[in-house]
Amino acid sequence: MDPNPSPFPESGTAITDQETGGQPSGAPEAAAVPTPAGGRIVLAATPIGNTGDASARLVELLGTADIVAAEDTRRLHRLVQSLGVTVAGRVVSYHEHNEAAKTAELLEQVRAGKTLVMVTDAGMPSVSDPGFRLVEGAVASGLRVTAVPGPSAVLTALALSGLPTDRFCFEGFLPRKAGERASRLADLAGERRTMVFFEAPHRLEVMLRALRERFGADRRVAVCRELTKTYEEVIRGSLGELLQWAETTEVRGEIAVVLAGAPEQEPGTPEDHVAAVNELVAQGIRLKEAVAAVAEDVRVSKRELYSAVLAAR
Repeated sequence: MDPNPSPFPESGTAITDQETGGQPSGAPEAAAVPTPAGGRIVLAATPIGNTGDASARLVELLGTADIVAAEDTRRLHRLVQSLGVTVAGRVVSYHEHNEAAKTAELLEQVRAGKTLVMVTDAGMPSVSDPGFRLVEGAVASGLRVTAVPGPSAVLTALALSGLPTDRFCFEGFLPRKAGERASRLADLAGERRTMVFFEAPHRLEVMLRALRERFGADRRVAVCRELTKTYEEVIRGSLGELLQWAETTEVRGEIAVVLAGAPEQEPGTPEDHVAAVNELVAQGIRLKEAVAAVAEDVRVSKRELYSAVLAAR
């Protein structure tokens, strides 16, 4: 029996009319969804700084799970001590250097009916942290995976940045090698969504310099340091301003960098884009398809662009 039953119905469990408030007359009966065999994997978010952010569900699971897979068992020990929790299950070290070797073993335990809780040093497992291989293997094996949501450095930094939050992307850590880093940033040159990065404090100055070179000194950025901790700090400004700050400051702690997306480009006139259409046509693309592609990219009328191309011939 599952030692920590969910308060919500499992997949495939019947729900009575009393629980749902009744089903409308004539509504089709829901098809039964097969429940995955075995136990379950729970990805459990841990505090990113302030242990007061630990959820009641996290505390309960740490005390009742059969297995706790931890990125760093020492960090886990400090966490449960601060939470006053006694881990009853087996603690397993599971990190980027051993996850390929240990995943099959852990999946076998889940298949046998065990509840496995996966925790990382901070935040949600599998998001720039170990856990993806475990989820991938569980999905392929038909095993149940769920999550205990909680603190996220990505979302906290985004929310505090003061930059647009309606559309964003997470880019993790940029490559350390200059050439690879430049290539990655070139791929992001036209990215219009707000971008969130992680960076080590001793590499922040180099990163901000690379961002300034690629996106310009005026692009808006926020550096979020030690989020939810005692010395939390969010510095906002332009890339030029924050690079100057980093050059004169000894930066410490865990860092998230939030960068504004590329500004919307003025569409211009259809005549401005005739050359782009002709370039595609020269590559073997049909005229109408080339016009449609360029018109969508630069946000001009297809009909007017087509007329401009014909007039220029």
